[in-house]
Amino acid sequence: MMVHRPQARYGLGALAVWLGLATPVLALDVRTVQQASASVKYDAGGPPDRPGLCMEILRAVAKAAPGLTFTGLDEQVPLKRVERLLAEGRIDAFFCLLKSPEREKHWRYAPVPLYVIRHVVVQRADDARQVRTLQDLATTSRRKPVLIMRGTALARPLVAAGVALAEVGSEREALDMLRIGRADFVYGQDLQLRRHVNDPRQHGGFRFGGTIFQEEPQYLALRAGLPASLEEKLTDALRRLERDGTLRQLIDKYR
Repeated sequence: MMVHRPQARYGLGALAVWLGLATPVLALDVRTVQQASASVKYDAGGPPDRPGLCMEILRAVAKAAPGLTFTGLDEQVPLKRVERLLAEGRIDAFFCLLKSPEREKHWRYAPVPLYVIRHVVVQRADDARQVRTLQDLATTSRRKPVLIMRGTALARPLVAAGVALAEVGSEREALDMLRIGRADFVYGQDLQLRRHVNDPRQHGGFRFGGTIFQEEPQYLALRAGLPASLEEKLTDALRRLERDGTLRQLIDKYR
């Protein structure tokens, strides 16, 4: 009499368990770049323990999501080119960007806020004027335009308030123009400006105004056609970093 025994069927995962092996993690490359002239975000020339807030968040995500490899970090490109690369789908993700209605037409954002920036002004230390509102800033800008970083989304509320603006390539260039009197105010992000204002080489020549005009969160930007599975993996990693306090610790380090 022939006895028919059912054949054992094994998936790859079951076979790995039977062999006493861990299931391998699928490797995924995520194309990105560093932003140039934004040393709080990316500081390739800085000390090893302070490579930039966004670089540290990126590394924490890579650690929290085994199998993800971020490529393209040897490139440093201006903000306008970052936006173009995202819109054209030539990079998959970028840490970190503000949201704006125009930007959201071209790419998506992960839902987890990375950190909050404050809109502030810097002026010469011997300038006693107080600028409390955007309307005040609009009035002063009739004499000299307010300096702002080229391509930044921070310009939106200023334009709406009628503030005359002049774009510059970096905070350092803006402070140089402020020092020699070509402008009276620089408008920008607190974290990025503080790094330059507090530089000992500035000899205390600048001060922050007393008003925080607006607060906005920075996010992870994602190209429009990014596979949902990869977006989910990135978002899950960010949620873990938010829950365990890693994002808060990194923000405090650079604040």
